[in-house]
Amino acid sequence: MQYTVEQIAQSIGAEAAGQTGLTILRAAEPGDAGPTDLAMAMSPKYAEALAAGSARAAVLWEGADWQALGLEAAIFVGRPRMAMAGITAMLDRGQGIAPGIHPSAVIDPTAEIGEGASIGPLTVVGARAVIGEGAVIGAHCVIGMDATLGNNATLREMVSIGARAIIGDRFIAQPGARIGGDGFSYVTPEVSGAENARKTMGDQGDAKAQTWMRIHSLGAVQIGDDVEVGSNCTVDNGTIRNTMIGDGSKLDNLVHVGHNTRVGRDCLLCGQTGVSGSVEIGNNVVLGGQTGVVDNIFIGDGVISGGGTKILSNVPAGRVIMGYPGIKMESHTDIYKAQRRLPRLARDVETLKKAVFKRPPSE
Repeated sequence: MQYTVEQIAQSIGAEAAGQTGLTILRAAEPGDAGPTDLAMAMSPKYAEALAAGSARAAVLWEGADWQALGLEAAIFVGRPRMAMAGITAMLDRGQGIAPGIHPSAVIDPTAEIGEGASIGPLTVVGARAVIGEGAVIGAHCVIGMDATLGNNATLREMVSIGARAIIGDRFIAQPGARIGGDGFSYVTPEVSGAENARKTMGDQGDAKAQTWMRIHSLGAVQIGDDVEVGSNCTVDNGTIRNTMIGDGSKLDNLVHVGHNTRVGRDCLLCGQTGVSGSVEIGNNVVLGGQTGVVDNIFIGDGVISGGGTKILSNVPAGRVIMGYPGIKMESHTDIYKAQRRLPRLARDVETLKKAVFKRPPSE
């Protein structure tokens, strides 16, 4: 896979200068770039590193003096990360999954495999499953009975899709993703200590120890188009209704979405975020890494939570929150600043106490 500087520039709608016919084989960090690499030096802070490598061409910031940097060609970009999206898509060599169906794959005769789909070694496809056109299924994947996988979907190795899941086009799942496990849903014959504690905020009452009984998951998982899930990400089946992930949403590694939860369009759920069951998440929501969300609440459109936030109550649309419990970010920042001043405040109070108690009685 090789492209010229001009081809890469045209693909991202950027301006190029110099010997734009130079052949590029891969992208590289500025200091590691060789003669056939495209150095990614999109900010002035990377200019010095270019001298440590031997790149002939680089992606630079707008207005950069590419000739002074010793380059033979350059591409100029105004929004670096957007340029990265286009360049990395163009130069991605994929995982090398061979076209067609591997002889070791186990495919139920009632399954439907779309034209141009590739299925890797030791993959299992269940009864009546439907795999869309151009889908790429890696090794050791499992696609359950009656599941539907859209066109041009990509499953990396060891991904499992549970029975009855409905997944849209251009879905991407990283290694070890698990879609459609049963929800974590249990009940005791009588009111439990956990239920009492939740009502009273601390008192278990007179509840006795009991055995937990499973509530089965009759629902499935429904995922829209252009959704991506990271490695070891898990999305649980719904109890009665389907758990849902909206078009364009992206789930990072180790994200957990509980049963019955509905995630809107174009959301970002960052690493180690855990969403409990029956949560309603709006569109364009960003949950920073290790965000925790309690069950049976809603999070409005456009909400952003900082990393480590614990969301314990409903969040109105557009709010930026942080902390435990999650509150407005500016309020959390004020509280944090006040906490840092507490040791000094305690010393000041102690000094005042000593001054007051040491005064003579006549004063």
